[in-house]
Amino acid sequence: MSLREASEEPSVDADIRVSGRGWPAQRTLRALVERALEACFEAPIPPLADGAEVSILFTDDAEIRALNREYRGKDAPTNVLSFPAPARIPGCYGPALGDIALARETVAAEASAGDLTFADHLTHLIVHGFLHLLGYDHETESEAVVMEGLETAILANLGIADPYAGSDGSDGVDSIP
Repeated sequence: MSLREASEEPSVDADIRVSGRGWPAQRTLRALVERALEACFEAPIPPLADGAEVSILFTDDAEIRALNREYRGKDAPTNVLSFPAPARIPGCYGPALGDIALARETVAAEASAGDLTFADHLTHLIVHGFLHLLGYDHETESEAVVMEGLETAILANLGIADPYAGSDGSDGVDSIP
């Protein structure tokens, strides 16, 4: 296990599992995930171990509600949950970065309510969940300013509008410490 050389292009292998109905085809989801993660590497992110990987579960409200209840004590569905893996190399994330779970019904309802495309909102939540795996959070105002600023910059590079423009700061996305 080693740190990536500065000259190497960072990358993350994504293991994708679809367990809920109504999601786009797996190749479409993979393309969204790859696009979102690649955009993250254009931003200043912490060092990643060689062979870094993330697991992404595309599920439904029922399953994410059960996860939310078990791990956060909240008996309600949410759009995304992140489960960071413990660091194995001091000062470096990976190789296993953790898991991200997304609930289709909640993502779709939020996209519709926010007049967003499903793909743009899903991309935002993938970026958001990934940043949680890298130690970013939004529990305090100062943390939120940093994380939301980074998300906004990453999404802007993808041509996706600022998801926090006009927001009260309560984004409804969650991380499991």
